[in-house]
Amino acid sequence: MLQIRGLSKTYANGVHALKDIDLDIPRGMFGLLGPNGAGKSSLMRTIATLQEPDAGSITLDGLDVLADKTGARQRLGYLPQEFGVYPKVSAEAMLDHFAVLKGVTARGERKALVEALLQQVNLWQVRKRKLGGFSGGMRQRFGIAQALIGQPSLIIVDEPTAGLDPAERNRFLNLLAEIGENTVVILSTHIVEDVTDLCPRMAIIAGGQVRLADEPRKAIASLDGRVWKKTLDKGELAAHEAQFNVLSTRLVAGAPVIHVLSDAAPGEGFIAAPADLEDVYFGELRRAAVTARAEA
Repeated sequence: MLQIRGLSKTYANGVHALKDIDLDIPRGMFGLLGPNGAGKSSLMRTIATLQEPDAGSITLDGLDVLADKTGARQRLGYLPQEFGVYPKVSAEAMLDHFAVLKGVTARGERKALVEALLQQVNLWQVRKRKLGGFSGGMRQRFGIAQALIGQPSLIIVDEPTAGLDPAERNRFLNLLAEIGENTVVILSTHIVEDVTDLCPRMAIIAGGQVRLADEPRKAIASLDGRVWKKTLDKGELAAHEAQFNVLSTRLVAGAPVIHVLSDAAPGEGFIAAPADLEDVYFGELRRAAVTARAEA
């Protein structure tokens, strides 16, 4: 169990990135949803002991993460959003180097560990290939292999599927799901579908604050019977956004389709739509924006 209490962070430029964050994150896949700039990366970097918060506490199975950074790093695997590699080094050699850095000094133990990890992430057959020749999905799977060194009890992955094609995304998410059976895995993303598919628990963060922490299915159930959709002419969009509580707008075959939150049918042309996590997500972002305007 990872417990976060009262976590706050303001940068030197005045950006209040984290505002009194409270979260309980159990073993398994945990989705952290939010738009770019919401504070997700700031939270991940703080948990990973890469920056100090201004206030608050983080404990991992009783370990004070902020007070014992060395102990925390021994239990932590981290795949940041920007994961650099040496392009002219092979996957096998690079992973061996990471194992040395994490304290696996015995040659035989390290060799067995590197083989086991490359097998686990399905890269054994390309272990001699230079990392510069890896696809995006292969590079992300290599990133997970290095994060798994030392059998961590917490793994953090920050925007891991951005830029992956659908097949690579599926392979990567399946790998995360397997890892999450025995480990706390925090999946930080702005892709709602990733959380819907994988995570039994989640939180939505916006403006540096936790807007919602719940099970995705319960959050979706809270909107059952309250989501309505309508296809519009482009010229009607502004008027509908002014009149209704619009959750989202998307173009379908060139025409705007809006989702509206309402306890009853909003009006002519609207039909009931099954709620999904995207409706929950956009609803929370809209409420966060209203709160931010009121506080400005």
